[in-house]
Amino acid sequence: MDYDFAPLFRSAIGFDRMVRLAGNAANAQSPSSYPPYNIEKTSETDYALTMALAGFRIDDVEITLEDNNLVIRGNTPETDRQRNWLYRGIATRAFERRFTLADHTEVEEARLENGLLVITIKRLIPEATQPRRIPIKNVKYPVPPARIDGKTIEDRTFDAA
Repeated sequence: MDYDFAPLFRSAIGFDRMVRLAGNAANAQSPSSYPPYNIEKTSETDYALTMALAGFRIDDVEITLEDNNLVIRGNTPETDRQRNWLYRGIATRAFERRFTLADHTEVEEARLENGLLVITIKRLIPEATQPRRIPIKNVKYPVPPARIDGKTIEDRTFDAA
């Protein structure tokens, strides 16, 4: 079932990318579950993507960042092709996983340790979007003296009757 998000373009300005993401997510087919992964929020601005890559070496994995899309590709390790398996429960097939990163995020590092690929991602908060205090100026306007019958109040004397 396809969803049409075109009506949202008529009333929203600057949200084109967000609407396209929602449309792509709604229309996407169920992704492959291989290789399994976790996404963890490690602090207010930091995230960790952990992917289980048992049997893969660093040379077998490629990570690229393409237009806010984190793409992780894995090729079948060379040593697996030369073996005569009696039973194979650990999959090491080629894969490609894509993750859409939010604006103002940065991939800090990627490391492969003990069969787990860990990618740390940091959300950068641009100074323009951070809350800031707007100072209020106290402007003093010159107040003209009050006048009655063309004379200022200070000049007029009142007779007490």
